[in-house]
Amino acid sequence: MLTLKTEDLTPVQLQDYLQYAIAPRPICFASTVDAEGNINLSPFSFFNMFSTKPPICIFSPARRVRDNTTKHTLENVLEVKECVINIVNYDMVQQMSLASTEYAKGVNEFEKAGFTMLQSELVAPPRVAEAPVQFECVVNQVIPLGDNHGAGNLILAEIKLIHINENVLDENGKIDQQKIDLVARLGGDWYCRVTESNLFKVAKPLAKLGIGVDALPKSVRLSKVLTGNDLGMLGNIEHLPNEDEIDLVSNHPEVKEVLDATIGDVTNRERELHELARNFLKNGDVDLALKVVLL
Repeated sequence: MLTLKTEDLTPVQLQDYLQYAIAPRPICFASTVDAEGNINLSPFSFFNMFSTKPPICIFSPARRVRDNTTKHTLENVLEVKECVINIVNYDMVQQMSLASTEYAKGVNEFEKAGFTMLQSELVAPPRVAEAPVQFECVVNQVIPLGDNHGAGNLILAEIKLIHINENVLDENGKIDQQKIDLVARLGGDWYCRVTESNLFKVAKPLAKLGIGVDALPKSVRLSKVLTGNDLGMLGNIEHLPNEDEIDLVSNHPEVKEVLDATIGDVTNRERELHELARNFLKNGDVDLALKVVLL
């Protein structure tokens, strides 16, 4: 394993390792204004939500690595403590990237990137009409993290109004994770797109107390077939099935086929049962998978 001391790396090297490793990162497409009303629009991938009540997002315009200068967004929010955080989806990602060009102060990136300015209701900076979600925010605090090349400046933005394009809502009025078609930032020039084909769900262990991987038999924990993800799913079950429940699974057609084909062959039987359990896990049938590996 490569081990690096951060103090031995240049800012460019450190930025490269961090941005490739800490990814994907959501994108804050922030619109701001200065005291004279000049509009700025710029994306930042040092961004996320950090509180629900109050609703707080934080993004960080870092000092430029090459010359240690600060960005117009930071300068603007120090003058006018408001911003709009516009969420970026695939339909606007190329224009968003264009807006990251370092135009001179006073140049309107809405115009340069071809975006439509939409008047905000509570704050001075305009919204990006093309963004599927727009957050009107007041800036509660700006926290500088240093004065070196690449040092961040945390902007704590409290969301006051949320605007959502109805086209990304489902039948219950909630944001549909497939319809919104989000993109995220990776390292270098790389991005990723959240499409239906790469979406998956993981059951949250909040409503119940999972037995934990340590409660599984040693033969299961040390399986040469089951992965860490597989064990995590099995460990999220609330209790181990009893012997009668385990015995009943022997009548399942696929399980019976494995049992009949491996009579007297203990090693292959365990492997094939574990492989069958993996297939059940892929289909979301965790209870059945657990009973199979416990046979």
